[in-house]
Amino acid sequence: MDLELRGKRVLVTGSTRGIGRATAERFLDEGARVVLTSRSETELRKARDELASRQAASDVLCRACDFRSPGDIKALREFIASSWDGLDILIANVGYGVSVPDPVPERDHMDHIFAENLHSAIDSAREFLPLVAASKGSIVFVSSIAGVEAFGAPVDYSVAKTAVIAFSKNLARKVADQGVRVNCVAPGNVYFEGGSWDMKLKDDPERIRNIIETTVPMKRFADPAEIADAILFLSSRRASFITGACLIVDGGQTTTLY
Repeated sequence: MDLELRGKRVLVTGSTRGIGRATAERFLDEGARVVLTSRSETELRKARDELASRQAASDVLCRACDFRSPGDIKALREFIASSWDGLDILIANVGYGVSVPDPVPERDHMDHIFAENLHSAIDSAREFLPLVAASKGSIVFVSSIAGVEAFGAPVDYSVAKTAVIAFSKNLARKVADQGVRVNCVAPGNVYFEGGSWDMKLKDDPERIRNIIETTVPMKRFADPAEIADAILFLSSRRASFITGACLIVDGGQTTTLY
């Protein structure tokens, strides 16, 4: 299936590892042009060098950005507007899952988690919506199944990801008349080297394997590329009548909660 993404101008936030990296790679494979972002200049240069070796250099732009900083996001928009004169697709992927077990986390910690997972998404949408609207493009937010159901995930992270889903649905209604589609992907447990599940597996492999085997009907982790495929579909013209949706990609995990 041709997703008709060739030549599309795409921003993937948090794109040097995990879901973001896989999403950037998939877009490039489809012939799109991609802006890579990260807080780390070192990680950004490494990702750029690896991806640019397979693609035309002009198809891969890089810009360091802390998405907790509205000033950084504004500077990124100016960089993209001057480099490409617009944007077709925004993938709001930045997030942070390391949390605390407290039933009512301290205010400072809640603020930190919300800045990483919710405000980064809202601020990105606020800054880039005019560019996406000008091209009648699409926005995809990356949430989590922790935002869909309460099944034991940390409260602060779960509530922040729930808010991301609510924001995406409300935004979808508000901007549909501008020709902009807005959707959300809610991944389950995604494994990649250096990720949170990698760290948990190293700390207690038997417990983590038992969790996956007993709570995920497919009895395995997702690969980041499997989440990326869902993101690309929702971003593409093949999903032209889909907006305001939250696509769960979790190997059936949430079906066990009913």
